[in-house]
Amino acid sequence: MNRNTSSGWHLHPQLGEDTHPIAHFTLSELRLMDDANHPWLILVPRVEGAVEWVDLDDTQQAELTREIARASRVLQAVFKPHKLNVAALGNLVPQLHVHVIARFQDDIAWPRPVWGMATAQPYTPEELVGRIQRLQAALNQ
Repeated sequence: MNRNTSSGWHLHPQLGEDTHPIAHFTLSELRLMDDANHPWLILVPRVEGAVEWVDLDDTQQAELTREIARASRVLQAVFKPHKLNVAALGNLVPQLHVHVIARFQDDIAWPRPVWGMATAQPYTPEELVGRIQRLQAALNQ
């Protein structure tokens, strides 16, 4: 299935409310989840109507895989996590998006999934600026 990128594409309002922009990749928007409990990135492919990974054509699927790997490497470089969690759930937000979360053995949810384990702790303005700057610097290395 060949879906158009960008034209007619809009970020789901819930993702816009819960995340902050980090970078504009070839296929996806890279965004930071507004939850200081975990270093948590979200990739949102700019493909109109994409709900599932299989809604992307082969080229888009390959590009999304490369972008997930790039986001994962950035989290590894910046935070040195014990584990990375990568998931595309979309149970509440139907727009295709992929979570890449740095996990630590002493984090608030370990070893369980992060969803529903603790109330999200929004970044302070200073923390948000610092986190975004660190991630953008790592992306540019």
